Amino acid sequence: MARYTDPVCKLCRREGEKLFLKGDRCYSPKCAMDQRGTPPGDQPSRFRRSESDYGNQLRAKQKIRRLYGVLERQFRRYFRKALRMKGLTGENLLMLLESRLDNVVYRINMGDSRAQARQLVQHGHITVNGRRVNIPSFVLKPGDEIGVGNRSKSLPFFKSRAQIISDNKTPGWLAVDKENLSARVLTAPARDDIELTLNEQLVVEFYSR
Repeated sequence: MARYTDPVCKLCRREGEKLFLKGDRCYSPKCAMDQRGTPPGDQPSRFRRSESDYGNQLRAKQKIRRLYGVLERQFRRYFRKALRMKGLTGENLLMLLESRLDNVVYRINMGDSRAQARQLVQHGHITVNGRRVNIPSFVLKPGDEIGVGNRSKSLPFFKSRAQIISDNKTPGWLAVDKENLSARVLTAPARDDIELTLNEQLVVEFYSR
């Protein structure tokens, strides 16, 4: 499976804000955005110039794609699927990305970052409705229950997650059971559940050129 393997800190620097791609490191003084927030490879005279409409649309698309860890071809498939759904295409796109299994594992604080959550899924630690699922892009529906496999619960990593889950806020469309290290999807995610500043309308304009 194709995936991004270059340093992720420069993705945050390119977007000009923290995307929290490395978990706890993003909150520490070692964060690259705190040490040097300039875009990688850019000179001051270059990154201060104003962006064109196309440039703004591209940046909005890249920001969302990098935030959820999706490569270009897969992102286009999500957009085409969102286009066929009822409602606003941009919001449908974000709903599909939020409903990915790796994102939900991250959103219930089972992983410190989406990349770590994706690895937990790929290694077979996560179950959906009692069955092991190792596909990070698996789309969850209301009523689905996410849990940790019985053998995985005995691992030190998962034993330490209960306190972390209880100390962190999860979105309202998810109900968490910290004792059993599980969660249930109550409803489909709404636009208001995504707190980051994303401009999905620019993504729609980018693909509608």
